[in-house]
Amino acid sequence: MSNAISALNGRRADGAVTVKDAGLQGMISVRGDLADKALIKACKSVTGSDAPATGQMAVKGANGFGWMSPDEALLLVPYLYVEQGLETLNTAMAGKHFLASNVSDARARIVVSGTYADEVIAKLAPVDMHPDTFAVGDFRRSRLGQVAAAFWKADETTIHVICFRSVADYAFDLLAASAAAGPVGYLR
Repeated sequence: MSNAISALNGRRADGAVTVKDAGLQGMISVRGDLADKALIKACKSVTGSDAPATGQMAVKGANGFGWMSPDEALLLVPYLYVEQGLETLNTAMAGKHFLASNVSDARARIVVSGTYADEVIAKLAPVDMHPDTFAVGDFRRSRLGQVAAAFWKADETTIHVICFRSVADYAFDLLAASAAAGPVGYLR
């Protein structure tokens, strides 16, 4: 059996804004009716997080519960907890229509942190990143440059980015170049 490694294997670009590999992250994609109280309860039992509002990521410690669409959620758990989380979901939802998949090894998570982290994203994604529009806890599915990505604002200076593992190097390099180019000054 091989040892799991993150897509970026610890890569990091330091500067006024740091771009770094977040390491191994357990991720469970859940498809089903997010208005179903049983499904929400099952997801909460896995993450400990309450159901997020539309377009939000609810985080509790190392766990998260993100709203991806009316019928899709992304659950974040420690990497080694994914199988237990799937078992919990499957047991709680036995006989009901839903799907839970381990997508941990198909995705990468990158952390962008620093005083103008929001501007790093704003230069790359068609999302209004102004603090009045994109606040702490906000979660968007969009793109960075030419690739699909999702990201949420963890605090005033930290944004977490999730992309497909196959494009992790591209996304990292794009974020690092945007950070190195400096702030635009539009958001402040």
